[in-house]
Amino acid sequence: MILTGPEIRSRLEKDIFIEPFQESRLNPNSYNLTLNKDLLVYTETPLDMKKDNPVAALTIPDEGLLLEPGKLYLGRTNEFTRTENLVPMLEGRSSIGRLGLYVHVTAGFGDVGFAGFWTLEMHCVHPIRVYANVEICQIFYHDILGKVVRYESGKYQHNRGVQSSRLYMDFQEKPTEP
Repeated sequence: MILTGPEIRSRLEKDIFIEPFQESRLNPNSYNLTLNKDLLVYTETPLDMKKDNPVAALTIPDEGLLLEPGKLYLGRTNEFTRTENLVPMLEGRSSIGRLGLYVHVTAGFGDVGFAGFWTLEMHCVHPIRVYANVEICQIFYHDILGKVVRYESGKYQHNRGVQSSRLYMDFQEKPTEP
């Protein structure tokens, strides 16, 4: 089941933590998150899954930043979230999608216990100007059934800035268990 807006509000500071929280961003069954001014772009192609691909930092100026089609922009939310006993999910807002901006390519599914800023994998179908602090996506919550196993990834948990892919860490040699 997806939680309603009133249920999201009732679980704040219990199962759901959103910092900062603004009542005006609460929807009937989700909460709007905003875009931070800091972005990353990959600087070399082709990208390699086994490598830590180099990135360059961009900052969205007050007059906005023009995004180009065919380029991946990594952003993050201004809001730090933590979720216990629920599954957080992220979707772009319909108003953003209707402008041809994809907010996340494939990473809308969160894990129980995730705490951090949400990384946004943004790309557009035609040039579009974006602005910092715009309500760009929405978080919603699914109830879960069964024993809860908390998310404890060393790759993304408790992140502070925009994060590029850390898939390369999956290819590193792991110690064998006795």
